[in-house]
Amino acid sequence: MKPRTWAVAALAVSLFATACGGDEPSDTETEDASASVTATETDTATEAAGDRADWPDKLVLGLVPSREADVLVENAKPLGDALSEALGIEVETFVPQDYTGLTEAMASGEADIGAFGPLGVVRAIDRAGVEFVLQSSRFGSFTYHTQYMTNDPDTFCQDEPQADEDGFLHCNGTLDAEEGPVGEDAIALIDADTRVAYVDPTSASGYLIPALQMIEAGVDIDAIQSTFSGGHDASVIAVANGDVEVGLSFDDARSTIVEENPEVGQQAIVFAYSEEIPNDGFVIRGDLPDSLKQAFVEAMLAYAETEEGQAVLESIYEITGLREADEADLDVIRRADEELGDTFEG
Repeated sequence: MKPRTWAVAALAVSLFATACGGDEPSDTETEDASASVTATETDTATEAAGDRADWPDKLVLGLVPSREADVLVENAKPLGDALSEALGIEVETFVPQDYTGLTEAMASGEADIGAFGPLGVVRAIDRAGVEFVLQSSRFGSFTYHTQYMTNDPDTFCQDEPQADEDGFLHCNGTLDAEEGPVGEDAIALIDADTRVAYVDPTSASGYLIPALQMIEAGVDIDAIQSTFSGGHDASVIAVANGDVEVGLSFDDARSTIVEENPEVGQQAIVFAYSEEIPNDGFVIRGDLPDSLKQAFVEAMLAYAETEEGQAVLESIYEITGLREADEADLDVIRRADEELGDTFEG
């Protein structure tokens, strides 16, 4: 409808300008103008039809579960509806059992679009030939990092710990640094006598990336006395209680328990950061038409700018923004997967 409206409006402007000039258009001129409008409409319609001719009748969007599946499906329905309206084709959402199931669905063509964590994106690229097209932001950042905490500043702090505005202690430059890596010399001090609390084998910030960082710093991670705490807050508590000398968590997990334990910011001192970890994002099947891929990206970016879109995306995965993705940002995840892939399946 829009090409027709534009063409008719253009013709009206042309005729109005001619009338103001005082000259009556000839029959030939009128026929030429009409022919030009018809040609314009036909060319535009043909081009639009060509762009969509090989689009499927339906797209399936899969979301890796981060909570109860029925809640995630309900929260994601407005996203599917908005995409259906923007793209002009049905968009169905579903939640598989895990990221492996979604990867297999995309490889078989049963799913067309997927929302994955960073490791899931890497493996879906390799195993299903998908393209990484959109990356999520949270709190204004498209990356995050691991924080290393200790209750033994004499060993792991190379300067006097300093408090931030919340009273949480930092050393080795972590107070002023907004991104990692920081404090890598202190990370190298972790040895066989150090008790370390990871979070979970499926946690990027609580295991995968710091384990890679320790290996690259020369630490024998098989020799250290490690345990999995089961949660980022639990790692903070393990350090604060003296159960381990070093604990790992996202930055800054201390804030999640400070109300219950006001002293935790002084008991668990942050002494290092990992390198930056890319946020999760959306992938799309590589064999879909380029015009559809671009239309999906544009529709998602536009949706993320709306009040409704911001609320829906936050309800799904706590997403506060989107940008076009760059696969190079996944290099750290790819390195970690190659080094630790047998032990990391999250």
